Amino acid sequence: MLSVPWRYVNSWNCFACGLCCKGFSVVLNFAEWMNVVKTYGVDFTSPGINKFYLKHRSDGSCSFLYNYYGKGFCSLQHMKPLACKLWPFKILHRPKYGRAREAEYNYADRKLFIYVDPSCTGLTWGNPTANLKTTLTEFVELALGLRKKQVYSTSRMLSYPQYLKLNKLKAF
Repeated sequence: MLSVPWRYVNSWNCFACGLCCKGFSVVLNFAEWMNVVKTYGVDFTSPGINKFYLKHRSDGSCSFLYNYYGKGFCSLQHMKPLACKLWPFKILHRPKYGRAREAEYNYADRKLFIYVDPSCTGLTWGNPTANLKTTLTEFVELALGLRKKQVYSTSRMLSYPQYLKLNKLKAF
């Protein structure tokens, strides 16, 4: 599917559907590959000609994707690869998928080009909101290595223990 410039996106939220973890090849940089190998073993990665990838199960899903009450969760949250942190957005230094004007994004006097994979179910199409721009800034900072922690650019779903704790508090 062809990537679309960010200016066609009204908002984006991760709903933890897990679709991004199925059928996509996640490229690992060398440090990410080493972390996965040290923690889980080489069997959780696969080599390419000049790249390393996260391994997939036979159904095409990532080895680290787990279903939790109908939601897809990544067990690599503590060391999630950059490619996973950025999906469905692609932050580039030059236009790659056309429509450069609509893809252009200025960050701290840097001209970048942001595209989005339209297969993501968390996208709402339309004019960009202020919340989207906040999220895009976080994606850009992740891509440029200026930030490690995700706040807006990941699922904000509560884990089940947090959900139970909140419901107990509300019950009283």
